Amino acid sequence: MGVEPLLESEAARILGERARVQAGRGGVEVLPRQSQGMAECVFLLNLESRLAQRVLWRVAQRIYRHEDDIYAMARQVDWSAWITPRQTLRVDVTARRSPLRSLNFASLRVKDAVCDVLRDKAGERPSVDTQRPDLSLVLHLDELQALLYVDTSGEALFKRGWREDTGEAPLKETLAAAMLAAADWQGRPEDGPLLDPCCGAGTIPIEAAQIACDIAPGLQRRFAFERLLPFRAHLASWQSIREAARQRRHPPRVQIFAGDVSFRMTDFATRNAERAGVRDVIEFKTADALQRPAPVERGVLMFNPPYGERIDPKGSGSSHARAEQRAGREDFEDREEAGAFFLRLSAHWKRQYSGWTAWVLSPDMKLPGAMRLKETRRVVLFNGPIECRLFRFDMVAGAMKPVRSDAPAEPAPDQSVD
Repeated sequence: MGVEPLLESEAARILGERARVQAGRGGVEVLPRQSQGMAECVFLLNLESRLAQRVLWRVAQRIYRHEDDIYAMARQVDWSAWITPRQTLRVDVTARRSPLRSLNFASLRVKDAVCDVLRDKAGERPSVDTQRPDLSLVLHLDELQALLYVDTSGEALFKRGWREDTGEAPLKETLAAAMLAAADWQGRPEDGPLLDPCCGAGTIPIEAAQIACDIAPGLQRRFAFERLLPFRAHLASWQSIREAARQRRHPPRVQIFAGDVSFRMTDFATRNAERAGVRDVIEFKTADALQRPAPVERGVLMFNPPYGERIDPKGSGSSHARAEQRAGREDFEDREEAGAFFLRLSAHWKRQYSGWTAWVLSPDMKLPGAMRLKETRRVVLFNGPIECRLFRFDMVAGAMKPVRSDAPAEPAPDQSVD
């Protein structure tokens, strides 16, 4: 949630005149202009979207009152056109204010319908595989309406295929891409160089490097549609689309810098960048964010504040020992520790990064006050279920405004991403 307008713009750019795209709650709806173009839309969105979690193909919908309505809806679909009895399936259910008492039973009714259709058609029924099914179905229920989708993606699209080294609580690739999209950073010369001074496993700089080189995010992975019958006649087109995406890579037109105070995390990020094909595009440096000077005169800081081990200056062994006992990025030891870190960070940025633009993702709505900075924009984003703000700070030289200890930070009005 919060990324729908960004996803709408991205999907419209990817599909061009092939489809009409409109934003909804928690996603966008794609309406191909020609029915024969649906497969191509599925291919392109899975391969090219950096913001979507999944590409779902709606196959049925109806008003429902109880589980028998769910069964009747799923029974009307010709599942023999999707899989054979020798293939496998799984059904997941999401709901918002559904009157049904058991979502598990609703899932079973969909499974029963698929199996009954295939048994009637072929004399056999498919098996259930909850790990790697050939056909993954998503049933969504609201107060009145049931919608049934085929998941054409398989694994969630944030799994790009290059991340093996993670560290604690890594940022999802889709959220990193949303941060870059909200900042309108597209790797153009006018966007300027990008620096992530606490890069962790490297998610933000790797996403930025792939954007700067025009590397499709799905090039290194497989998709569920490759195992589904409706797409088999179009696999030659799919291979052509993949190859065209592979051939269009170009050198970056901006510099990308990254690093971390932890040698371990910098090493993780470097290895992930190697697997993502952008190791030569990112300049990694192990350095303390509170001391690292600006690598160039102007640029963009993209920052997901770290917690635990990665905020400690190099050489503070006792702090490192405490960090090893904590749960990664979850929290500082106390609010005073957090305040001291952000206050020192903003002072360092004032001295060293005048002329830069900083974007900081945080669940702390009072972060600008803690940093004694005035944000020029705030964007609502969700890190999983956690509501966050992406704050923009335009760094200018000069002293920070003093803040009375008893005065609350002045809140800025929320802005959506439209």
